[in-house]
Amino acid sequence: MSQMEKKAGLLRRTSSSKKPLKEKVVLMYDEIFAKDDPAKNNPRFWDELFLMKVNLEYLESKLESVDGEEVQRIQDNINSLFHHSVQALGEEHQIKVVNALQTLCALFRGVHQKNKSASGFDIINMLVGFDKAEQRMKDLMERLDSLLCGDGSESLKSLCLKLLLCLVTVTDNISQNTILEYVMINSIFEAILQILSDVSSRGQHGYDAVVLLALLVNYRKYESVNPYIVKLSIVDDEPTLDVSMSCIVLGNRFKQYKDKEEEHQGGFFSTLTSMVGSMFIADADEKLSVQTNEAILLALYEAVHLNRNFITVLAQSHPEIDIVATPTNQSQNTPTTPLGTTPPSLDMMNNPELPLDPNLQTSNLLITFLKYASIVMQDTKVLIFIHRHRLNSARLCLIILTCIAEDQYADAFLHDDNMNFRVSLHRMPMRHRKKAVEKNIPSLPLVCAVLDLMVEFIVTHMMKDFPMDLYLRCVQIIHKLLCYQKKCRIRLHYTWRELWSALINLLKFLLSNETALLAKHNIFHLALLVVNLFNMFITYGDTFLPTSNSYDELYYEIVRMHQVFDNLYCMVLRVSTNTGQWKEAASKVTHALVNVRAIINHFNPKIESYAAVNHISQLSEEQVRSISLNVRKNVSLNTLSQDVLLKEFSTIS
Repeated sequence: MSQMEKKAGLLRRTSSSKKPLKEKVVLMYDEIFAKDDPAKNNPRFWDELFLMKVNLEYLESKLESVDGEEVQRIQDNINSLFHHSVQALGEEHQIKVVNALQTLCALFRGVHQKNKSASGFDIINMLVGFDKAEQRMKDLMERLDSLLCGDGSESLKSLCLKLLLCLVTVTDNISQNTILEYVMINSIFEAILQILSDVSSRGQHGYDAVVLLALLVNYRKYESVNPYIVKLSIVDDEPTLDVSMSCIVLGNRFKQYKDKEEEHQGGFFSTLTSMVGSMFIADADEKLSVQTNEAILLALYEAVHLNRNFITVLAQSHPEIDIVATPTNQSQNTPTTPLGTTPPSLDMMNNPELPLDPNLQTSNLLITFLKYASIVMQDTKVLIFIHRHRLNSARLCLIILTCIAEDQYADAFLHDDNMNFRVSLHRMPMRHRKKAVEKNIPSLPLVCAVLDLMVEFIVTHMMKDFPMDLYLRCVQIIHKLLCYQKKCRIRLHYTWRELWSALINLLKFLLSNETALLAKHNIFHLALLVVNLFNMFITYGDTFLPTSNSYDELYYEIVRMHQVFDNLYCMVLRVSTNTGQWKEAASKVTHALVNVRAIINHFNPKIESYAAVNHISQLSEEQVRSISLNVRKNVSLNTLSQDVLLKEFSTIS
């Protein structure tokens, strides 16, 4: 049977001698879309309707095909269909409940698809009847709440969540979905929490529940008081807050990516073959990428942003056990649910008699997130022109990291020298560096992994389609971490030189692409943030750099790459002395370069003099650092305002 005939509800093809035969449920739908009351001649019409299998395609297409005049004519029948569907949810017969849930899904989708340009009040009027909307929606939400919290079958609970997700997502902009006002008034927050707090139900419905909660939290969050935001912000039950079941999705994505990456790796001959083959067949191979999950990232952001208690969940350690991937042999009609099964690792994690094996690597939700983010951010570069949603995933990851960096408890955990972890971040393959061996990764405080992630992003995304907003967030995260280290005088043993080198190369990239970038972005704002990071190290480095040698390394890097800073100064001076759009922004960078230029102007003559006296054409790093050690104390630096360098600005709303 063709798709068109199936959509029309036909049981056999039309011929010249026979009339088309339709399903009985389709004939009953036709009665609903007629002018008269379908129950007038058949008092058992509604009882019979919900005993029949729903034809979703036909019902939705019928709703979409109704024109303006017909809407007024059949509105009472549509209202009756909605009312009796809600009443059927209270039936003991499960077939009726299932059919009623599916009918409601078709009603929500069909009416919204037909009336995309209509106001929310018109849609409510067509669906429910505006005068009865409050009571009918209250009945609907109460019955759904009862089904979700009751002892019914798991498939019914799954359908309830699917109906709610359908209701929430029928409009492109969730805040324009006026019918959600009734979902705010008749809250199902406790039902969602009950699903998330139970290990068994969380394993089967956790993904849908978390996504639903994340969407409801975003309904008019800046325009009115959202009860879901208020309730989520005060939850303090750790089992409920532990959405690590949902974030197992992120762990699965990382594991799948690593497995796929290993498959792509081969010996010399396979590498040579692929290189030669690519000369003739461009982009024939499948891109090595990870499937993103913006819904889980959104849920993780809301949890971190709204509930401070969730930060403790991020830090909870557990043994690092391989995560079992979700089975792929699902039926075609069942939506893909990443949390379809409960991994065996949960039994071990919940076991109070867990053996303490000193060789067992520990992990936590934050480590899982960092690993996932390292892949998502690199995918942004690989697929930036193909999948723009990858940028949204990377942006969400950076916003979540910003929330974490702004939390005092999270900062304390990140910098705790007694809590060290080995974090295997994904790094973009590059010709000039060797791939890190996982066994050689040192065990360090988690802040080192966060800084490594930021450095990796800075180094690998200097490209034509420059992601300016992501760079700004990246540099701001580094700034917030430095502010905390300065404030608490934490001397972090980190390879700061990699960060300094990455920042200088970023400035070099901005200079090289000044014309192209200025046409789209304010590069002076990013340059100012980068220069102020150097000012942080120069002015307050004695409070958080590990040793005095670190200062020598900093001065060496500045002097070694002085040409970049000189060129930057010339560029911002040129722009700031001319009238134009960027005059004020450039003048701020000019002022911020005072300390860096003082170091360069102080050291360069000494180095040139030493080289001339000793007849050396090029000094080694040790020789430059020895000169630095002797003359560094005499440098006259300008102590910039703490308001400039230590400004704890928030980028989260």
